[in-house]
Amino acid sequence: MKISNVIQILEELTPLAYAEDFDNVGLLVGNKNNDCTGVLVCHDALEEVIDEAVTKNCNLVVCFHPILFSGFKKITGKNYVERSVIKAIKNDVAIFAIHTALDNHREGVNQIFCDTLGLINSKILIPKQNFIYKLTTFVPKEHAKNLQQALFKAGAGSIGNYDECSFSSEGIGSFKGNQYSEPVIGKPHIYEEIEETKLEFTFEKHLKGSILKALFENHPYEEVAYEIIKTENELQNVGMGMIAELPTAMDEKDFLLMVKEKTQTGGIRHSNFINKKIKKVAVLGGSGSFAIGAAIAQKADAYITADLKYHDYYQAENAILLADIGHFESERYIKNYIVDYLTKKITIFAIILSEINTNPVNYI
Repeated sequence: MKISNVIQILEELTPLAYAEDFDNVGLLVGNKNNDCTGVLVCHDALEEVIDEAVTKNCNLVVCFHPILFSGFKKITGKNYVERSVIKAIKNDVAIFAIHTALDNHREGVNQIFCDTLGLINSKILIPKQNFIYKLTTFVPKEHAKNLQQALFKAGAGSIGNYDECSFSSEGIGSFKGNQYSEPVIGKPHIYEEIEETKLEFTFEKHLKGSILKALFENHPYEEVAYEIIKTENELQNVGMGMIAELPTAMDEKDFLLMVKEKTQTGGIRHSNFINKKIKKVAVLGGSGSFAIGAAIAQKADAYITADLKYHDYYQAENAILLADIGHFESERYIKNYIVDYLTKKITIFAIILSEINTNPVNYI
């Protein structure tokens, strides 16, 4: 099995197109055409993790955080990032990062966060914007069903929890080919009118290439009439954070103690208590100050995230309990999830969970 085959399996877990624009996901180091000897899954691909991969005969490291995040002009080993990359290249170890692609997935980081805390009835806190496109095309009536099914197979027509969604309407299409045309129906220079079906589908933007390929391969016309537009619809099952509920309301202090135990954090920084039971809870793994307003707008009683700054706590405005449990702690179970997934998909070599604790934050 090639490294490229493992990457394909990882993209079946979550498309890299789900990642945020600022992120750096995918294959960061290495040759995807190399044979894969084993996979080591970690949180951060630090030097000691690369050493561990070499020791355990794994030439692919799958990390949550990208070790390469911004552009380099030199790689001299002057910092931990450059040293890790140099060691990976020297030992022919590939590094693949998944980060916000899994953050934004419906069953990804934040659903795992909800499951860890025992939350139920979860939904996306901030649905992804500018990600849904609409295809409109026109086809002879007798070819409509075949084209519709081909486009469904390519991924068109998925809306939230529903697949194979489309709209069709009947009408009369007209055309007249020039001397260079080779019309399927009629002859050049002759005006034609035929019964056509108008087909309309929405689709996620990263599927555009495969959908156009299916359109051109299954449409009978020499010249395919179609239109693609970007919609303002939100992608309800892809996005940042989750809003969910506790099965039973809890006192604020008891809730925070439960969160501390479940996430194995060394401490929780939180805003002032709001003197109410906690029932509705928003979560966002990693740095989540940007979603405080969304959590309040969704009427969450508490918002659990990481990397809150001093002034962020003022945004609570006695309307919500804000809690910072630590960046690593809010994402700590992701690597286990990836290992479980890959183990089910791959049986011909080892899928290993890294034993290195890469959390840079310590508690006294």
